Amino acid sequence: MAKCKLSGKTPMYGNNVPWSKKKTRRRWQPNVQKYSIYVPELGRTVKVKASARAMKSVNKLGLMPYLRKNNLSLKDIT
Repeated sequence: MAKCKLSGKTPMYGNNVPWSKKKTRRRWQPNVQKYSIYVPELGRTVKVKASARAMKSVNKLGLMPYLRKNNLSLKDIT
């Protein structure tokens, strides 16, 4: 199962509904990528599985401020 370690995004579930209205179950996967980011506070690179949205936020804020904002620690994501 694809899950983002930073934002906690998981798959969403719903129905495919064609013209005939015969519903079948389906799921939408989050856009999870393997991502390595350099953390200057630690002086090393950290690898995480993150959604594209979380990666965009981390690039804007930095990893440690993002973790503080979301009440996470480095141990939670590695």
